[in-house]
Amino acid sequence: MSLPRTLVLASGNAGKLRELVTLLQPLGIDVQPQSLYNVSEAEEPHCTFVENALAKARHAARATGLPALADDSGLCVAALGGAPGVLSARYAGEPKSDARNNERLLADLQNVSDRRAHYVCVLVMVQHADDPQPLIAQGEWHGEILQAPKGDGGFGYDPLFWLPDLEQSCAEIEHELKNTLSHRGNAMRQLLQQLEQRAAQ
Repeated sequence: MSLPRTLVLASGNAGKLRELVTLLQPLGIDVQPQSLYNVSEAEEPHCTFVENALAKARHAARATGLPALADDSGLCVAALGGAPGVLSARYAGEPKSDARNNERLLADLQNVSDRRAHYVCVLVMVQHADDPQPLIAQGEWHGEILQAPKGDGGFGYDPLFWLPDLEQSCAEIEHELKNTLSHRGNAMRQLLQQLEQRAAQ
């Protein structure tokens, strides 16, 4: 199986697009957002990252006729039983707002001493809408939730996600380092290994 020349990213998130373009460029894969093809956002009714990512990938592939890559990711906080989880982007309701999501998370963790949390990213790639053998990769990135935001980089919960080993928040580190360490970078490396294995078969 040869590598796809063009992939549709089943997301309108500019931050995710930027990170995935950077990660896939070395392979010569052109990543285009689904908005370029006027693809509507897929329903995400499921309670797991993998089911939502698969639904989004199939939706984008069906609408465009191209191979599709979907990312479903979020923040899981130990003291909140894994919340916000798959609801991370809409934790504070509609319309989606990083600022309001961060405010709600801080409110929910008020007076909570256990600040452990981890980011999860599940990547699903399908060759076509009915692909019976999608590629699935999952990455995690462990840290802690701060008492207040730090840094102005990244997106989502990055200003609250503290990396004890680096003594910095996720919003304070360089893009290149983030791509190396992050849940998305971790998942992408796994996906690339799977792609290479399939290409060699």
